[in-house]
Amino acid sequence: MTSTVELLAYIPSPPQGVWYIGPVALRAYALCIIAGIIVAIVWGDRRWVARGGEKGTVLDIAVWAVPFGLIGGRLYHVLTDWPQYFGEGGTPIDALKVWNGGLGIWGAVFLGGVGAWIGCRRRGIPVAALGDAIAPGVLLAQAIGRFGNYFNQELYGRETTVPWGLEIFQRVNSSGQTDALSGVSTGVVEKVVHPTFLYEAVWNVLIVVLLVVVDRRFKIGHGRLFALYVAGYCAGRFFVELMRDDPAYELAGIRVNSFTSVIVFVAAVAYFLLAKKGREDPSELKSKDYVENASVENSASGATDSDTDSDDGVATAKAADSTGVDAKQDVDLKKPDKP
Repeated sequence: MTSTVELLAYIPSPPQGVWYIGPVALRAYALCIIAGIIVAIVWGDRRWVARGGEKGTVLDIAVWAVPFGLIGGRLYHVLTDWPQYFGEGGTPIDALKVWNGGLGIWGAVFLGGVGAWIGCRRRGIPVAALGDAIAPGVLLAQAIGRFGNYFNQELYGRETTVPWGLEIFQRVNSSGQTDALSGVSTGVVEKVVHPTFLYEAVWNVLIVVLLVVVDRRFKIGHGRLFALYVAGYCAGRFFVELMRDDPAYELAGIRVNSFTSVIVFVAAVAYFLLAKKGREDPSELKSKDYVENASVENSASGATDSDTDSDDGVATAKAADSTGVDAKQDVDLKKPDKP
C-alpha cells in the first residue's frame, strides 16, 4: 500500500514534447520560450512606463536583445557541452538545432545585454535603467521557459524516492527507435528523478517577488535591481546544479555551470554594492527622439507666443493712437467759438 501511494504521488512527465500539424512540428520547448519572451516584454514595458519612460520602448529594444540572447544562449550551451557535438561520435550539425533544447542562460543574458545596449544607444536611453525595469519579467520568463525542459524530459536531477519525484518515461519515434526529445511515451518509467526544472522555476518566482518588493520599497535604480536579479538567480542555480545528474562538461570534477554561478554571483553582488544609489530621474528615460520632438514643439510654441505678443503690441499702439485722436477731437469741440 505504501509503495502504491508513493508511486501515485510522483510527478509524471508529459507523454511527448512535440506535436505535428501536417509537416509542421509544434514544439513545447519553443512555445514556452516564446511565452516567456512575451511576458517579459509586456510586463517590462509597463514597468518602464511607470518609471517615466515611453510606451513601446521595451518592444523596440527586444528586437535587438532577443536575437542576440538566443544566439548567446545557444553558443554557451554548445561551448560547455562541446563533446556532445564535436567529440567522438558527436554530430556537429546538431549544434544548430536549437529546437531540440539547449540554451545557456549565462550566454543569453550576456549577449542579450549587448543587444539591449545597442538598442538603448540607438534610442538614447540608459541601458542600466532599462535593465532594472525588465529584471522581474526576464526572471519570470526563465521560470516559464523551464517548463520547456519538463516537456523535453531534460535537465533533471539524480534519482530519488521523494514523493514529488519526476517520472522519466521511455519515448520512441514512429520507427520504434528511442527518441527522448521527439518521441512519444511508451508508458514505461525508466527512472524517478529530482524535478530540478521545478526547483529552479519555483526559486525564480520567489526571486521575482523579492525584486518587486525591494523595488517598491527602496526605489533602487542604476542597474542595481538587475544586479540583484542576477545574484539571486545564481544563488539558486548553484544549488540546483549540485542536484543535476545529466551529462555536462566538468572542470576538476565540478560542473562548469557551478563555476559560472559563483563567478557571476560575486560580480553581481559587487556591482550592487558599488553602483550609484537612488533612481534615475524620469526625464533621463526619455528617448532622444522624444527630447528632439519636445524641443521642436517648444520652439514652435515660443514663436507663436512671440507673434501673438507682437500683434497685441500693434493693436495696443493703434488703440492708443485712436484714443489720442478722439481725445483731441473732444478738446476741439469744447473750445468756444471765436467772436
